[in-house]
Amino acid sequence: MNPTLSENGDRRSQERLMKGNEAAIYGALMAGCRSFYGYPITPASELAETAARLFPACGGTFLQAESEVAAINMLYGASSAGERTMTASSGPGISLMMEGVSYAAGAELPMVIVNVMRGGPGLGNIGPEQGDYFQAVKGGGHGCYRSLVLAPDSPQEMADLTALAFELSDQYRNPALVLADGFVGQMMEPVSLPLAARVPPPRPWAVTGLPATRRNLITSIHLDHDVLESHVRQLHVKYERARRREVRYEEYAVADARVVLIGYGIVSRVLRRAVGLCRAAGIKAGLLRPITLWPFPSQRIAELARGAARLMVVELSTGQMVEDVRLAVAERCPVDFLGRWGGNVPSSEEVVDSIVQRMRERTGDEEHVAHVA
Repeated sequence: MNPTLSENGDRRSQERLMKGNEAAIYGALMAGCRSFYGYPITPASELAETAARLFPACGGTFLQAESEVAAINMLYGASSAGERTMTASSGPGISLMMEGVSYAAGAELPMVIVNVMRGGPGLGNIGPEQGDYFQAVKGGGHGCYRSLVLAPDSPQEMADLTALAFELSDQYRNPALVLADGFVGQMMEPVSLPLAARVPPPRPWAVTGLPATRRNLITSIHLDHDVLESHVRQLHVKYERARRREVRYEEYAVADARVVLIGYGIVSRVLRRAVGLCRAAGIKAGLLRPITLWPFPSQRIAELARGAARLMVVELSTGQMVEDVRLAVAERCPVDFLGRWGGNVPSSEEVVDSIVQRMRERTGDEEHVAHVA
């Protein structure tokens, strides 16, 4: 295939049409991942299907575990042995993995977990939703730990952010989650990939069965109170370093925005069009899309709140990320919320209608919306 150049100038393959779920596996392989342990579940099943086809062809390992509980513990073992490894599931399966994620965080083991969110709670349905935000961002498992969380909005980002997740996971020796909704996982778009796979960095802390690693120990068991407190303190220092260095977000038309829309995943694409509709109606709207859900772009949101008349958070949930936005804003300006759930996605027109309605409810904004009536 003829190579192309990415926005960063690196040489990439010609674009190929694929689903977001497929693209995540391609991104993982190009990042040097060589093992996948998982159990299929809609709307994430293509991840396991593609991994079953490609990992063995690349000299790697694919194993369909007997359960999600088994899969996450297989990642624990593979990572301990020095391998870049991954799994993928959807809400109910991710819930079963949470104990293992906590153990991995405690043992400082890098691994990547892709969650293609479906409707919930309970079995729910296979429609797109964003109700797993709390589970991913606030921990999900027990104890004082954090997961690095990346939120793609396209099949291209399913590939690129999965690859980035491996880099961050290794850098911080910590589980990293790719949090996608069912829409992004199932949609098909052109994707280009790096022409050469990365060579993962060495892991001198791993246990490989060789004499050089005989003294290495992988554990999250610290029975002495002071020892555990010291260990958790070290984890906290690491998380604070990530909080300072790894915040990522995308902005659109925020320079003069009086209404700043905030959303991630498929919602951010709806909001980008809503910004255009607002601008055409004379409402100065802009968009901030968090790419890292943890660490969260709190500082940038606070800065935007100083110049905006209002913020509006749109989510495929009853309201989860909106809590982090309100914490960041600290009452500097109103924060409105629009949510859909159960597999429903708001239209751009629905977002604009909600903005207009909220502006009318505050008398100070009436002059901005009089001509829209």
